[in-house]
Amino acid sequence: MPWLQLRVDTSRDQAEQIEDALLFAGAVSVTLQDNADQPILEPGLGEVPLWDETRVTGLFDAEVDTGVAEAKAASSLGEPLPNARWEQLEDKDWEREWMAHYSPIQCGDNLWICPSWCEPPAPQAVNLMLDPGLAFGTGTHPTTFLCLQWLAREQLEGTTVVDFGCGSGILGIAALLLGAASARGTDIDPQALRASRDNAIRNGLEPERFPVYLPQKMPREPADLVLANILAGPLVELAPELVELTRVGGRLCLSGILASQAEKVREAYSAWVEFEPDGRREEWVRLSGTRVR
Repeated sequence: MPWLQLRVDTSRDQAEQIEDALLFAGAVSVTLQDNADQPILEPGLGEVPLWDETRVTGLFDAEVDTGVAEAKAASSLGEPLPNARWEQLEDKDWEREWMAHYSPIQCGDNLWICPSWCEPPAPQAVNLMLDPGLAFGTGTHPTTFLCLQWLAREQLEGTTVVDFGCGSGILGIAALLLGAASARGTDIDPQALRASRDNAIRNGLEPERFPVYLPQKMPREPADLVLANILAGPLVELAPELVELTRVGGRLCLSGILASQAEKVREAYSAWVEFEPDGRREEWVRLSGTRVR
């Protein structure tokens, strides 16, 4: 199906109003992106980050009357759209385009992450078949890869696991396929819980082996191993809760941490956890250790 997109270059202060105006004008979706190569590595808690120079792009059906749509957006905004231009979007099978970017990833001697539409390259290995859907966690990002690499080296037979911020369920499911007895996942995003359930079923796991919960509903009994691939700020803030979820003598794996943030995260857990040498990939760090008190 052919599409048109209306691109508007604007400022941080006006981006959300323009987003609303494009939706009012009939856009089927709106995206916001950096328009000046300004990195935002980690937002504050409860903060929705925007760039100083933001490009707002509305996607419209190709049959739209562009003049009418632009006038309607301007009317909603109360002024003409700044730096607005229409572009034709190349007609592609976008689902296949997206799928083409993912291929099997080897995370350990015997662990592969395979997109659900691919044949496993090593059929005798542990192959986690994954369809991320709209949830974070494909194994391609360094933070996820670092956790999977660590899991592949752990002795997991018979252990209990918490996947905190489970996303697609990739870490909890990998632990189960590698021998864990049970895992439970939690995420603030209902879409993530749905993706985790679907991926567990895709890998032949019974739902009771990997129940998933919103945070306030998750059982609080300590587990043998706690995985948390989130962000440094929440990891610091949630340190007492994540430690409480780990039994004394249990293992803790923390990721989503930039190298410059590692010491701050380590300090937040130092009263309870004895850490091992960091795992590193690109600018990202994994912290792992044992709860000793």
